Amino acid sequence: MSNTDRLEKRAFSSTDPLRVGLIGSGMMGFEHIRNLALQDDLHFAALADPNPPSRKLGRKTAKHRIAEYENASEMLDQESLDAVIIASPNFTHAAILDEVLDRPLHVLVEKPLCTTLEDCDRVVAACADRAAITWVGMEYRYMPPVARLVAEIRGGFAGNLRMLAIREHRFPFLKKVDDWNRFNRNTGGTLVEKCCHFFDLMNLIVDREPLRVFASGAQDVNHLDETYGGETPDILDNAYVMVEYEGGVRALLDLCMFAEASRNEQEICATGDRGKIECFIPESLVVLGERKGRAMEEIPIEVDKDVLEAGFHHGATYYQQRAFADAIREGRSADVDVQAGRKAVAIGVAAQQSIETGNPVELSSLA
Repeated sequence: MSNTDRLEKRAFSSTDPLRVGLIGSGMMGFEHIRNLALQDDLHFAALADPNPPSRKLGRKTAKHRIAEYENASEMLDQESLDAVIIASPNFTHAAILDEVLDRPLHVLVEKPLCTTLEDCDRVVAACADRAAITWVGMEYRYMPPVARLVAEIRGGFAGNLRMLAIREHRFPFLKKVDDWNRFNRNTGGTLVEKCCHFFDLMNLIVDREPLRVFASGAQDVNHLDETYGGETPDILDNAYVMVEYEGGVRALLDLCMFAEASRNEQEICATGDRGKIECFIPESLVVLGERKGRAMEEIPIEVDKDVLEAGFHHGATYYQQRAFADAIREGRSADVDVQAGRKAVAIGVAAQQSIETGNPVELSSLA
């Protein structure tokens, strides 16, 4: 079979559900399974995970019989699938993508795309001639309050956008299988692992090229009394990250992971020369404020109860799966392609470097 043949889109009936395989059934895989159950045109068919407890969790969550594999290659070879969702640990993404992208499968790979820019660049090159979709899982775009904020910006409510501030004040990193998320070598660092979501939002909202990054951060509170194989975790638990864009637009991330007592976990504020748009999660509220007359309007954003209960991202996983399925059936490209995934990782890498050196990092230096 030629490489071109392998990369052709898989044919499927317009009325049959798309058969989906899942690689990795840990915490994020669990969320994908619960949301797949809400999608009439997506059928969760097979699961691959080397960890027995994770496979058991996937089996119980599916609520219908699925094929199970310890090895992703075996699943890919034996199952007739239309799409695959990769929800395995960050450091495994590159190797899994090396194999999956050579098959006629639509792919949704959880963030970050990869933990290093070298691996991201290899994936971008591999996707250059793929007919099938390769989609990077940036769920925060699909939170209904965030989607409304983006729509208001696109509609011109704030006028000429000049400043964007994103705050995430939350709980510490949760426990993961084999404690892989306690070390930068596995995650890419907190500002890659956790915050590429927010850097992707910055790029989406500002809609200009990011130029430079300046960051300050530390590990001040969390995981300092933990040891794994004699090693203490080295992941940051707080940071400020400023990103400068073409045209002088500035964006700021305020991250604190020892702030459980917060009214909202995420707050976003976009300010232009005509007004300000804010959104609050999980309060699920958008606030529009006009400079002229200082008029303000609060808009509650309703999210279906079943969708909210199916995950931890304010309904975003459901809506992203819905968009992924629609793009496959309609022959459209990915909303979040591998170039966007690479760009978000680049800002995270630059932020980690800026903290280490105390200097701004030009993104052109990471090209």
